[in-house]
Amino acid sequence: MELKPGTRLRSQVGPTEVVVVKSPGGDLALACGGQPMIPAGDVPAEGLTVAETASDSTQLGKRYTDPDERVELLVTKPGVGTLALDGVGLGLKQAKPLPASD
Repeated sequence: MELKPGTRLRSQVGPTEVVVVKSPGGDLALACGGQPMIPAGDVPAEGLTVAETASDSTQLGKRYTDPDERVELLVTKPGVGTLALDGVGLGLKQAKPLPASD
């Protein structure tokens, strides 16, 4: 699926919803709970379940990114299911430290 900033996606195996904040463009495979994510308005496929290896939860208002920080997602609805890009799990984006004030 082509990811563009502003795209809203949802999980097929739980309530998780995200907004794409940053993306390099092109065809990327984004998954939640081991299943492909779909556009927010689409209906999930029947009978899908969360994969055992992808059962972590997402946190509301947190940003998730891949190790190379090519893609950044903002969670708008939390739920069960690890976010992954092309089979690699996404981690919480760390806040940049503020400069010291003297």
